[in-house]
Amino acid sequence: MGFLDILLGRSKAVPPNLDQLFSLPSAAITLETAADYRPTGSGSVCFKAAEGGGFSTLRTEVDKLLALDDGKFTSTTDSYGFTWLVRETTPDNVEGLVTDLHGVNSSLVDAGFGPALLCTLVAFTNGTKSLGLVYLYKRGSWYPFAPVGPDRRDNATELQIKSLLATDLRLEPDLSRWFPIYGAPGL
Repeated sequence: MGFLDILLGRSKAVPPNLDQLFSLPSAAITLETAADYRPTGSGSVCFKAAEGGGFSTLRTEVDKLLALDDGKFTSTTDSYGFTWLVRETTPDNVEGLVTDLHGVNSSLVDAGFGPALLCTLVAFTNGTKSLGLVYLYKRGSWYPFAPVGPDRRDNATELQIKSLLATDLRLEPDLSRWFPIYGAPGL
């Protein structure tokens, strides 16, 4: 970073640390034993689609790869223009889900689209409430998201989950970065 960048307040984008995803299976065990939240088998990768042929070719390749696995892969675009690549597995296959999500993320990063990555979401439920563990690429950290309606979240549950997972995941300390992702696939 140069002197002019510092004066103008520009910063370099932080490369995503995709290996943080592999800490999720131990966190899933903690969630199940301490809070009765179990994985649903649903996970997704959210990114901002770029224009151009390079991204279109990459998108075609990712779609082909994931479609080979019994059609458990879907793609959707939300109202903000973000694309969600959704992977469905059996609830007891957290390791496989994480591996598949990591593969999608790695493909995007390797093709130069790392800055377009927004988050990865893995869904949990206790039978009545949904919970998402959200990984923020640009921060390299996780946070819990507990929606309870179209535009409401359960902050008390989120803080409880934060305290339970403090030793399993690198959690986002800045609560203002715990963005609501209402309507995210799988939640």
